[in-house]
Amino acid sequence: MKEAWNFEKCAAVLAGEIELLRKISEAQGIVRQAVINKEWAEFDEKTAEVNRIGKEFALLENERIRFFSALSDFSGRSGGGELSFYALITCLPEQENQELSRLYRELRVETIKIRALNESLLVYINEARNMATAYLEAVCPARGGKLYTRKGRRAAQDLKSMVVNNHF
Repeated sequence: MKEAWNFEKCAAVLAGEIELLRKISEAQGIVRQAVINKEWAEFDEKTAEVNRIGKEFALLENERIRFFSALSDFSGRSGGGELSFYALITCLPEQENQELSRLYRELRVETIKIRALNESLLVYINEARNMATAYLEAVCPARGGKLYTRKGRRAAQDLKSMVVNNHF
Protein backbone atom coordinates (compact mmCIF):
# COMPACT_ATOMS: atom_id res chain seq x y z
CA MET A 1 0.00 0.00 0.00
CA LYS A 2 1.31 3.42 -0.95
CA GLU A 3 1.96 5.77 1.95
CA ALA A 4 0.46 9.27 1.69
CA TRP A 5 2.89 12.18 2.08
CA ASN A 6 2.98 13.49 5.65
CA PHE A 7 5.63 16.04 6.62
CA GLU A 8 5.33 15.52 10.40
CA LYS A 9 5.70 11.74 10.15
CA CYS A 10 8.62 12.04 7.75
CA ALA A 11 10.39 14.53 10.03
CA ALA A 12 9.74 12.25 13.02
CA VAL A 13 11.24 9.26 11.16
CA LEU A 14 14.35 11.24 10.19
CA ALA A 15 14.74 12.50 13.77
CA GLY A 16 14.31 8.93 15.06
CA GLU A 17 16.99 7.66 12.69
CA ILE A 18 19.37 10.40 13.83
CA GLU A 19 18.77 9.50 17.48
CA LEU A 20 19.37 5.79 16.80
CA LEU A 21 22.56 6.57 14.89
CA ARG A 22 23.82 8.57 17.85
CA LYS A 23 23.07 5.63 20.16
CA ILE A 24 24.89 3.29 17.77
CA SER A 25 27.84 5.68 17.63
CA GLU A 26 28.04 5.82 21.43
CA ALA A 27 27.83 2.02 21.72
CA GLN A 28 30.47 1.59 19.02
CA GLY A 29 32.80 3.89 20.94
CA ILE A 30 32.42 1.57 23.92
CA VAL A 31 32.96 -1.47 21.65
CA ARG A 32 36.18 0.12 20.39
CA GLN A 33 37.42 0.70 23.94
CA ALA A 34 36.44 -2.84 24.90
CA VAL A 35 38.51 -4.21 22.00
CA ILE A 36 41.49 -2.03 22.88
CA ASN A 37 41.24 -2.96 26.58
CA LYS A 38 40.45 -6.61 25.78
CA GLU A 39 37.24 -6.56 27.84
CA TRP A 40 35.37 -9.22 25.89
CA ALA A 41 32.25 -9.40 28.10
CA GLU A 42 31.59 -5.70 27.53
CA PHE A 43 32.40 -6.16 23.85
CA ASP A 44 29.75 -8.89 23.50
CA GLU A 45 27.20 -6.85 25.45
CA LYS A 46 27.66 -3.68 23.41
CA THR A 47 27.83 -5.56 20.12
CA ALA A 48 24.45 -7.11 20.93
CA GLU A 49 23.13 -3.63 21.76
CA VAL A 50 24.42 -2.26 18.44
CA ASN A 51 22.70 -5.15 16.62
CA ARG A 52 19.41 -4.50 18.46
CA ILE A 53 19.53 -0.78 17.66
CA GLY A 54 20.47 -1.64 14.07
CA LYS A 55 17.25 -3.64 13.70
CA GLU A 56 15.24 -0.67 14.99
CA PHE A 57 17.09 1.55 12.53
CA ALA A 58 16.28 -0.81 9.63
CA LEU A 59 12.56 -0.52 10.43
CA LEU A 60 12.77 3.28 10.42
CA GLU A 61 14.80 3.18 7.22
CA ASN A 62 12.04 1.22 5.48
CA GLU A 63 9.53 3.81 6.70
CA ARG A 64 11.75 6.62 5.42
CA ILE A 65 11.94 4.96 2.00
CA ARG A 66 8.13 4.75 1.89
CA PHE A 67 7.86 8.45 2.77
CA PHE A 68 10.37 9.43 0.09
CA SER A 69 8.39 7.38 -2.42
CA ALA A 70 5.22 9.20 -1.32
CA LEU A 71 7.06 12.52 -1.63
CA SER A 72 8.08 11.56 -5.14
CA ASP A 73 4.42 10.90 -6.00
CA PHE A 74 3.33 14.10 -4.22
CA SER A 75 5.82 16.21 -6.14
CA GLY A 76 4.80 14.64 -9.44
CA ARG A 77 8.40 13.68 -10.20
CA SER A 78 8.12 9.92 -10.11
CA GLY A 79 9.19 9.65 -13.75
CA GLY A 80 12.03 7.59 -15.14
CA GLY A 81 15.10 8.03 -13.00
CA GLU A 82 16.27 8.56 -9.47
CA LEU A 83 15.92 12.07 -8.16
CA SER A 84 18.02 13.34 -5.33
CA PHE A 85 16.38 14.09 -2.02
CA TYR A 86 17.04 17.79 -2.45
CA ALA A 87 15.34 17.79 -5.87
CA LEU A 88 12.30 16.07 -4.36
CA ILE A 89 11.80 18.57 -1.55
CA THR A 90 11.78 21.62 -3.83
CA CYS A 91 8.00 21.28 -4.19
CA LEU A 92 7.44 21.66 -0.43
CA PRO A 93 6.76 24.92 1.42
CA GLU A 94 9.96 26.76 2.44
CA GLN A 95 9.82 25.86 6.17
CA GLU A 96 9.22 22.15 5.47
CA ASN A 97 11.93 22.20 2.83
CA GLN A 98 14.45 23.72 5.24
CA GLU A 99 13.54 21.40 8.13
CA LEU A 100 13.75 18.22 6.03
CA SER A 101 16.97 19.44 4.46
CA ARG A 102 18.48 20.04 7.91
CA LEU A 103 17.37 16.63 9.20
CA TYR A 104 18.61 14.83 6.10
CA ARG A 105 22.02 16.56 6.32
CA GLU A 106 22.28 15.61 9.99
CA LEU A 107 21.36 12.00 9.14
CA ARG A 108 24.08 11.86 6.51
CA VAL A 109 26.68 13.35 8.89
CA GLU A 110 25.85 10.76 11.57
CA THR A 111 26.06 7.99 8.97
CA ILE A 112 29.50 9.19 7.84
CA LYS A 113 30.70 9.33 11.47
CA ILE A 114 29.64 5.73 12.05
CA ARG A 115 31.29 4.59 8.82
CA ALA A 116 34.55 6.29 9.89
CA LEU A 117 34.38 4.65 13.34
CA ASN A 118 33.81 1.24 11.76
CA GLU A 119 36.68 1.65 9.34
CA SER A 120 39.11 2.77 12.05
CA LEU A 121 38.10 -0.16 14.29
CA LEU A 122 38.61 -2.60 11.41
CA VAL A 123 42.04 -1.11 10.69
CA TYR A 124 42.97 -1.51 14.38
CA ILE A 125 41.77 -5.14 14.45
CA ASN A 126 43.58 -6.00 11.22
CA GLU A 127 46.80 -4.41 12.49
CA ALA A 128 46.52 -6.36 15.75
CA ARG A 129 45.94 -9.58 13.80
CA ASN A 130 48.91 -8.89 11.53
CA MET A 131 51.11 -8.11 14.52
CA ALA A 132 50.07 -11.34 16.26
CA THR A 133 50.80 -13.34 13.12
CA ALA A 134 54.21 -11.68 12.68
CA TYR A 135 55.00 -12.28 16.38
CA LEU A 136 54.17 -15.98 16.07
CA GLU A 137 56.27 -16.28 12.93
CA ALA A 138 59.23 -14.61 14.67
CA VAL A 139 58.93 -16.65 17.88
CA CYS A 140 58.11 -20.00 16.30
CA PRO A 141 59.44 -20.07 12.72
CA ALA A 142 59.43 -23.87 12.65
CA ARG A 143 55.67 -24.10 13.04
CA GLY A 144 55.23 -23.24 9.35
CA GLY A 145 52.24 -20.96 9.85
CA LYS A 146 50.24 -23.57 11.73
CA LEU A 147 48.44 -23.14 15.04
CA TYR A 148 47.65 -25.97 17.42
CA THR A 149 45.21 -26.41 20.29
CA ARG A 150 46.53 -27.34 23.70
CA LYS A 151 45.59 -30.95 22.90
CA GLY A 152 47.86 -30.91 19.86
CA ARG A 153 45.18 -30.67 17.18
CA ARG A 154 45.52 -28.20 14.37
CA ALA A 155 43.54 -25.00 15.02
CA ALA A 156 41.94 -22.54 12.62
CA GLN A 157 44.21 -19.66 11.69
CA ASP A 158 41.63 -16.91 12.09
CA LEU A 159 43.20 -15.67 15.36
CA LYS A 160 39.76 -14.87 16.81
CA SER A 161 40.90 -15.86 20.24
CA MET A 162 44.30 -17.16 21.09
CA VAL A 163 46.33 -17.61 24.24
CA VAL A 164 50.07 -18.04 24.04
CA ASN A 165 51.50 -20.44 26.62
CA ASN A 166 54.96 -19.13 27.34
CA HIS A 167 55.79 -21.72 30.05
CA PHE A 168 58.05 -24.43 28.67
